Amino acid sequence: MAIRASGVVLSTSIDVPGRNIDHVIGVVGAEVAIAQNIFKDILNSARDLIGGRSGIIEKTLKQARVDCLAQLRVEATSIDADAVVAVAFNYNQAATGNAGGILFVVATGTAVKFAN
Repeated sequence: MAIRASGVVLSTSIDVPGRNIDHVIGVVGAEVAIAQNIFKDILNSARDLIGGRSGIIEKTLKQARVDCLAQLRVEATSIDADAVVAVAFNYNQAATGNAGGILFVVATGTAVKFAN
């Protein structure tokens, strides 16, 4: 299944160049929630005081995005889709009330089947 899932085309546009869409199967989505720990939060707080980019958060967000895309492929494969178009991302953060927080990344798109 992982091999087939890797063949699913993902696109942020509403079509795939060179391919005709036969029909829409439905909306697919993937969610990733990543807990931040107190040490990352302390480092990020220090970065906020002095300014600059947070490599720790950037790396975490990138991994969450990559994980979402992989999950979209698996979801599309499970419903026999050839591609997911109009892929969109939504990012959010929630405080947990104690040390750390949670980063959320959600990806959604439209699963489609190509014409033969």
